[in-house]
Amino acid sequence: MKNINVLIVDDHPFIILGYKNGMKLYPKKKFEFTTFEATDCKTGYEIITNPPVEFDIAFLDISMPAYPEKNILSGEDLAKLLKEKMPLCKIILLTMHDERLKVEKVIDEINPIGLIIKSDLTFETMKLAIQSVLQNQFYYSDAVNNYLNLMQSEIVYTDVINKQILFYLNKGIDADDVALYIPILSSQYVHERIAEMKELLEIPEATNEELVVLAKQKGMML
Repeated sequence: MKNINVLIVDDHPFIILGYKNGMKLYPKKKFEFTTFEATDCKTGYEIITNPPVEFDIAFLDISMPAYPEKNILSGEDLAKLLKEKMPLCKIILLTMHDERLKVEKVIDEINPIGLIIKSDLTFETMKLAIQSVLQNQFYYSDAVNNYLNLMQSEIVYTDVINKQILFYLNKGIDADDVALYIPILSSQYVHERIAEMKELLEIPEATNEELVVLAKQKGMML
């Protein structure tokens, strides 16, 4: 039987209870869970910086009372601290924010093994999240998966030459001078490529600065 040390940081007691009940579903012959709790950023910071054990799994709420004295303003900051202190700890984040940009930011900056939007939160999702993590699998709730699918469908694939052109435009190099940095290209060809990219993105009248902004959003940059 393997013991799993679990940290739960959430300012809602019923959420903490839900995680604990989810863990009770697992046969004790396989896993035994030892849980440690904190209820805000301050107590979360204290238990992470002075831990009683090495945590195997951590469930962190993103929106909690802050601890400004240590610049810990959310569960995201706790997650970053935990990754620094215990890089092997598997982190599951719970958030009430269902904005797509927020989801992207959390995944890009923290890359948690689990991410659950509170509107998706049920006892079943808690159970599935725990089960997935124990099997070393990522668990994203339905809303998160929908965002990721949408992001993937919006990515525009482009070749290496276009990526090089966008790279130099992003550096502030004038389109007329880009060919100086990519010797195999002529200035005319660079302008043709830029026009093609604008057509592809359906912004034929856009400035090059606007092209770069949209190219970043579409995953076209190096």
